[in-house]
Amino acid sequence: MTTPEHVPGRAPAPGEGADAAPDAGLERWRLVLGSPAERHTGPLGAGNAGRDAALDWLYGRDPDLAGRGVRRSGAPRKGGDGPSAVTAVDWLDDIHRLFPKETIERLERDAVERYGIQEIVTDPAVLERVEPSPTLLRAVLRTKHLMNPQVLRLARRIVESVVKQLLAKLQPEIRRAFHGTRSRKPSRVPLARDFDFRQTVRANLAHYQPAERCLLIERAHFHSRSQRHVTQWQLILLVDQSGSMAGSVIHSAVTAACLSGLPGLKTHLVAFDTQVVDLTADVTDPVELLMGVQLGGGTDIARAVEYGAGLVENPRRAIVALITDFYEGGDPYRLLRTVRALVEQGSTVLGLAALDEDDNPEYDRELAGRLAAAGAHIGAMTPGRLAEFVAERLGR
Repeated sequence: MTTPEHVPGRAPAPGEGADAAPDAGLERWRLVLGSPAERHTGPLGAGNAGRDAALDWLYGRDPDLAGRGVRRSGAPRKGGDGPSAVTAVDWLDDIHRLFPKETIERLERDAVERYGIQEIVTDPAVLERVEPSPTLLRAVLRTKHLMNPQVLRLARRIVESVVKQLLAKLQPEIRRAFHGTRSRKPSRVPLARDFDFRQTVRANLAHYQPAERCLLIERAHFHSRSQRHVTQWQLILLVDQSGSMAGSVIHSAVTAACLSGLPGLKTHLVAFDTQVVDLTADVTDPVELLMGVQLGGGTDIARAVEYGAGLVENPRRAIVALITDFYEGGDPYRLLRTVRALVEQGSTVLGLAALDEDDNPEYDRELAGRLAAAGAHIGAMTPGRLAEFVAERLGR
C-alpha cells in the first residue's frame, strides 16, 4: 500500500503525516486568514499558535468581526464580568518573545491608538516592561493627567528615552542647516561631504579605461562653503496641543531644544488650546516641557497668534511658525487680521499642518487657503526642513 505524497499548498488529511512539520507557507496564510481557514491550511505549530493567540487577544476585539459573523479563535468566550485571562502585561511579554521589533511597534501602536488599551501606559507593571517608542510617548501625553505620582515617574522614563532618541537623530540634521552651504567656488580642502562628483568626472574623462570600464581619478575636486550669518533673529513656535497634534507637539519641543543653542537665534515655544501657555523657559529641556503639556481641549488659534505677535521685537527679523490643524474654534476673522498685519510689517508667517517625520497631515484646507491668501506660507514639514527654511531666512 502506498502513502500519498505531500503536495505543496495542500493541507494534510486527518491522520496523514501526523509527525511532519507544518508547512510554513500554509501557516502564514492561517495566521492571516484566522481560524476559519484552518480546515484548508491545517493546524498551526506550537510557535505560530502562540503568535495567533497574541494577535487574537488584540485584533479579536475588533467590532467589525461580529458584524461579519467571525468568531474568535481559541476557547469560547463566556459571559460574566471577571477579569480577562490574559492581561496587558502577559500580552506584552508574549509579543516581545514572539515577534520582531517592527511588528511589536505596530502591535503596541494599534493597542493604544486603535483599541484604546490605556493600561499599557497607566499600569505600573506594564510600564516597567514596555519598550519606549514614539507611539507610547504620544499615549503618555494623552493620559498622564490620569496617572498617580508613581505611574507618572515610570511614564517619564518613556518620555526621556524617546526624546533622547529624537535629539540624537534631529540635532545633527538641524544644526547642519546652519553650518554653511556649498558654493560654486572650488576648494582645496578635501572633505568627503564637499566632494564635487560632476566636476571630478568631467576633469578625469581622459583617464577612462574602456577595457576595465572604470575611471581613474587623477585629481578630485571639492566645493567650498559659505558661512551663514545668524544674528538678531526670532523664531516663535506656536504649537496647537489638541489631541490630534501629539506628534507635532513632540517634534516641536525637540526642534526648539535643538535650535535654542544657536548663536543669534532667539527661540520661543508657546503651546495653546483655548488658553495660551508660554513654555520658553523650559525650551532647553524638552522632557520637562513635554511633561508640562496637556493634550486635548478646544482650539483658539487667533488668541495664540495674537500672543505670538506680541513677542515680535524686530518684525523684519522674525519668523512666526504656527503649527496646527487649522480647525479654528475661535474667531477666524480675527486670526486672518493678525496674520495679515504680521505679513504687512515684514514678519515671515509659516503655517504648518504637521511637524513630524510622517509629513502627512489632516487639516482644514479652507482656512489654510485663506491664511495663504493673507500672505502666510502654508505646508507640512519635517523638523530638518523647518531648520533649512529658518536658515535660508537668516542667511539673507
